Amino acid sequence: MHVQGYFDLRFETLRDAFAALFDNPQQRGAALCVQVEGETVVDLWGGVADRDGQQAWHSDTLLNLFSCTKPFAAVVVLQLVGEGKLELDAPVARYWPEFAAAGKAQISVRQLLCHQAGLPAIRANLPAEALYDWAQMCAALAAEQPWWTPGDGHGYAPITYGWLVGELLRRVTGQPPGELIAARICQPLGLDFHVGLADSEFHRVAHIARGKGDLGDAAAQRLLQCMMSQPQAMTTRAFCNPPSILTSTNRDEWRRMQQPAANGHGNARSLAGFYHALLDGQLLCAELLNEMTREHACDADRTLLTPTRFGLGCMLDQPALANATYGLGSQAFGHPGAGGSVGFADPQRGLSFAFVTNTLGPYVLMDPRAQQLARVLGACL
Repeated sequence: MHVQGYFDLRFETLRDAFAALFDNPQQRGAALCVQVEGETVVDLWGGVADRDGQQAWHSDTLLNLFSCTKPFAAVVVLQLVGEGKLELDAPVARYWPEFAAAGKAQISVRQLLCHQAGLPAIRANLPAEALYDWAQMCAALAAEQPWWTPGDGHGYAPITYGWLVGELLRRVTGQPPGELIAARICQPLGLDFHVGLADSEFHRVAHIARGKGDLGDAAAQRLLQCMMSQPQAMTTRAFCNPPSILTSTNRDEWRRMQQPAANGHGNARSLAGFYHALLDGQLLCAELLNEMTREHACDADRTLLTPTRFGLGCMLDQPALANATYGLGSQAFGHPGAGGSVGFADPQRGLSFAFVTNTLGPYVLMDPRAQQLARVLGACL
């Protein structure tokens, strides 16, 4: 496979490791970007972007980055905190009064951001089309009773995070979350990242497909077993209610939506640029960045059924767990996206890393492809 792009010669082994991904015939397309102290040392791409394998991956190819989107929304919340327009420990209901229903009056903004609010799923069956109805989804969450006592443990909110945090942002500013992310982060930094993609950009979007034959690790198999055998379980409903969540990735309606949990569209360059800007103080002051990246929740995750460790809207490294380390420094913070894409920063090395792919793997947290690339990068450094 011919890999295109740029790499500093110090990182030739990383370029070779990226090219080696395509030795697997199932690997369709991918991109990799690394910045060290703001200098782009690797910016590579290769493979194909379309369903039929006819369209080459280009330097400006976009793709759905799933939960890599979450930190963008969290940064906007923290910017508003810095401006005095939000308080982390204030009840969400101060800004969104309907949210107080069903025992949620004391749930704080902080608890939303670190997955301690008890709202990763909705119990009542929702129709597939509800996924695209912002008002319906927010009303359902406002009426929902927490699945556990808020603050007593945590459970990842794979998709509800987007409505919970997005509606909070909308109530405070009057603007939809995707527009806020564009105005406050992407446009000032020149990042090719979109939460709510314009139809005119659809031609650049890679088709997402699942790889076949790999069952993943024990955590992935445990999650799959739950979803296959327990339709009413909180975990199952978190991913399958509305039932369109897992089947919408390539739909036009999904691309247009402003769902800041899971439908950001971007590329490796935009993710790496975002994390460099965080390290460089361009998005948050040091105090707020420390608040974002300090441990807020750690231990067994009630949704993902594997240990997770969260700051505010970001996932923190767990060096001792094979499925939960980014593969570099223990202070790394960022977020994986479903199926393999990931962006993170390593403050110890002053670097930002992003790997994106349209070939989804089965892993729950970190994908071995990205971890291997990160380890090779560490050796280069």
